Amino acid sequence: MNLTVTPEAITHLKQALSRNTDATAVRLGVKTSGCSGYAYVVDYAQAPTDQDLQVEFDGLPVVVDPISEPLLAGTVVDLKVEGVNRTLRFENPNVVSECGCGESFAVGAAVPL
Repeated sequence: MNLTVTPEAITHLKQALSRNTDATAVRLGVKTSGCSGYAYVVDYAQAPTDQDLQVEFDGLPVVVDPISEPLLAGTVVDLKVEGVNRTLRFENPNVVSECGCGESFAVGAAVPL
């Protein structure tokens, strides 16, 4: 899969995963949401399914479901730090528009769904 997770995001996600003893991986994906169509999902995976794509970034296990995979193709996941706040930021080349509040996004017609 063509997905990149920066070293800062890897460190952040490893720490979060270590606090959730039931999880075996971090799940990255998208869901239908908001006024633009999709929103990013960051969750824990207790048991990846047979359909999940499983990848590893410097020891961080990550799973992506098959519906999210084309929507995340080429995406860079980074950690944005502003003061005491930490937020994962998705730089996705498939996004053609975002809602005004930044909670959801739309993808171009070239992305297979």
